[in-house]
Amino acid sequence: MVSDWKADEGLRGEFVLSAGKWFGDAVEDLGIQTSGDARFYAASADFGKTISNAGKTLVVQFSVKHEQKLDCGGGYIKLLASTTDQKTFGGDTPYAVMFGPDICGSATKRTHLILTDKKGNNLLTKKTIPCKTDTLTHIYTLVVNADNTYSVLIDNAEKETGLLEEHFDFLLPKTVTDPAARKPLDWDDRREVPDVTDVKPEGHDDVPEAVTDPDARKPEGWHDDDDGEWEAPLVKNPLFKGPWVQKQIDNPNFAGTWTAPEIPNPAYVPSADLYLFHDLRYVGFELWQVTAGSIFDNVLVTDDAQYAFAAADAFLENSKLAETKMFELATAKQKTENEAEAKRLQEEAETNAAAENTFGDYEHSAEDEPGKDEL
Repeated sequence: MVSDWKADEGLRGEFVLSAGKWFGDAVEDLGIQTSGDARFYAASADFGKTISNAGKTLVVQFSVKHEQKLDCGGGYIKLLASTTDQKTFGGDTPYAVMFGPDICGSATKRTHLILTDKKGNNLLTKKTIPCKTDTLTHIYTLVVNADNTYSVLIDNAEKETGLLEEHFDFLLPKTVTDPAARKPLDWDDRREVPDVTDVKPEGHDDVPEAVTDPDARKPEGWHDDDDGEWEAPLVKNPLFKGPWVQKQIDNPNFAGTWTAPEIPNPAYVPSADLYLFHDLRYVGFELWQVTAGSIFDNVLVTDDAQYAFAAADAFLENSKLAETKMFELATAKQKTENEAEAKRLQEEAETNAAAENTFGDYEHSAEDEPGKDEL
């Protein structure tokens, strides 16, 4: 269902059905494509019932093709609760999971992953997970396991995996800095110390910063009676070395930077159900894109990771392979056409230049013809 979000402001973008410019099968590979630049997009689908992943694996998988070579915008999917109003689904709608590529300029190129805790807090992964930035279709897979581990795969290749507790701020830390700890009085954290053998040379401070210019001469016409006693100007003294600074050497007693020890956090409470989402009813895309053209397809929400992996493999071995070949042929054709056009333009420029030279020679010979000036 398409949301009315941003429609009143004239900023709602429309999804259209398309397989794109290159595809494996024009019918089988139809997906929903963003169709207008600088627009907000929101659409969702109902599972038909509310589901929970209690005691089971949760897998979210979909494909996306940034055929427009996305410059700035999202390409992520969301899992939504049963309380969601599909007609008003938008950027402020609470969600359980947000997952997928996020691209904007050269600074942001990552796979976005946010999981929501039991209090409704959106927890962004602490890991920087890469994403694909080319114009072909890629399969993004998120696996959340009942043992509180997770994995992110792109085209069935694992890009990140680990413990939810370690990669997200679901819980307070297991340990904290001991507030009672104090740096020992004899702890030496100086990396360098003065070199006691380095002594200021005798007479160092007696060397003036400036001296009389030895090359200066009293100007001609200078009269001491009228102009005052002439004095040579001062110039920088080449022997002046500035304030003396004692050399530094590595501190043989350097003990390192002191840090307070960690102790068990009395406020830490472990949880066995960080992975758990009790109320999942809808799946949707809520996006902003500067340049439209992304195509979304192959959406799958399941508790069977192997089924999801097999579905991804089937797509990669069939549709993706055919799509890649079509893309390569189209790229090669475009390259040939570009080279032919460049050659045509070059030949046209050379022909025009030759014509201009011939015309110039004709004008020159006409002007030099005998008898013309006598008419």
